[in-house]
Amino acid sequence: MSRIHEALKKAEQERAMSQPSREAPPSVMEVPTEPAGVYTSAATLAPPSPALSSAPESLLMRCRQTNWAPDPKTMLFFSGEEHVAGMEEFRTLRSRLYQAREKQPLTKLLVTSALPKEGKTFTAANLAQVIVRQHGRRVLLLDADLRNPQLHNALGAEPGPGPSEYLRSETDEFSVIQRGPMENLFLIPAGVNNGNPAELLANGRLKFLLSRLDTMFDWIIVDSAPAVPVADAALLANFCDGVLLVVRSNSTPIDAARKARKEFADRNVVGVVLNGITPDLSPYSQYYYAAYGSEPKAEAKN
Repeated sequence: MSRIHEALKKAEQERAMSQPSREAPPSVMEVPTEPAGVYTSAATLAPPSPALSSAPESLLMRCRQTNWAPDPKTMLFFSGEEHVAGMEEFRTLRSRLYQAREKQPLTKLLVTSALPKEGKTFTAANLAQVIVRQHGRRVLLLDADLRNPQLHNALGAEPGPGPSEYLRSETDEFSVIQRGPMENLFLIPAGVNNGNPAELLANGRLKFLLSRLDTMFDWIIVDSAPAVPVADAALLANFCDGVLLVVRSNSTPIDAARKARKEFADRNVVGVVLNGITPDLSPYSQYYYAAYGSEPKAEAKN
């Protein structure tokens, strides 16, 4: 009997081993994501989910819908009119950038200037507006000027949260992105900075954020602090595909413009925008923004 019992037991064990497990394997691999506030550098961040590139529309719907009140004197494409002075110059700038894009990768564009009050924020915001006027183009405006942010003022948007909070691991990427009234135009305002901007920008999280959002937008336009007074723009250029320099006619000193250009000597400077040219001086051959340059009240703070 003992031999029969052992044989039955062995057969039962073999039968159990040959049967598939009742627990079904997972259909999708789950990658754990650390909550905001846990990690402090790019090296510890979880890899981007494949869903970021496969379904950007559904993910962007998670972004906050906010009410914007754009400044009608400087935000040219919110007016609903088609012949506002300066519009054609931005359309030309858009075309030039797409021509450059045919020859080189160009998605993340840094817009900066040599000194403050030369029109970089004005240029970045209106460039984003004219791009999304093309069907299906999606643009993200990112205010990385943590020292004197102005994009939210120009667009009449909420000031935060933004990179300041994200870089301190206080929030995630979808909490900082705003959706406004213009279709396919998104904004990350600067947020509230209470630390050293250069140290925040260098901690690795912004580079990760840009790479994570890269596939979700046709363009990411980054507004930075001026290049000559501080090192922020030179640092941000490492995370971008190209640099667009803004200089102001009869305002930017030549030596300051040259110094700004040297800051990006080993970077891809795709062009220079000459801002503040009046129509009587150069109506077609230069980038001029009459509505911006001829009225002192329309001057940007940055």
